[in-house]
Amino acid sequence: MFYKTRIKRVIDLIFSSAFLILLSPILLIIIILIKLDSKGPVLFAQKRLGINEQIFTILKFRSMTHKNHSINEQIFEGDSRVTKVGKVLRRLKLDELPQLLNVLKGDMSIIGPRPCLPEIKAKFGKYANQRLKVKPGLSSLAAVKGSIYLTWEEKGYYDEYYVNNISFKLDLNILIQTF
Repeated sequence: MFYKTRIKRVIDLIFSSAFLILLSPILLIIIILIKLDSKGPVLFAQKRLGINEQIFTILKFRSMTHKNHSINEQIFEGDSRVTKVGKVLRRLKLDELPQLLNVLKGDMSIIGPRPCLPEIKAKFGKYANQRLKVKPGLSSLAAVKGSIYLTWEEKGYYDEYYVNNISFKLDLNILIQTF
């Protein structure tokens, strides 16, 4: 319990700060590429469910054209609105790097269930509420167990397993598998 309530936050602060500093040259290159590729802001902000169903604003590098579209819809591979740079960012998951700022702020953790749109919560079935008992994460057990190849219910199962078994060892294992 001490790990979950105290140590995990300290690790989140250390990792997110260190990653932001170490990755700053890459972040700068991404910012430049996004601006050269298409008009619009560099960052994309979207409302997501956090711990205890609190809504927070998640940050991502913008990977789509800056045209009118619903910010509450999930975009899949092959969508014509995804920019050239955006395709690469999404494939390499680099569009997620600004979420390190969400971790620094305390809305997210390095490891935890991936934050979902409020409209998608019910898709997790019987696991929907349990997965919201911890902060969402940049990476998750569900992500390393199959991510997009899992059903919503399977993702929920892995999220519930994570919530019920949080430990330094489990977080470290997920982090290593993420890389």
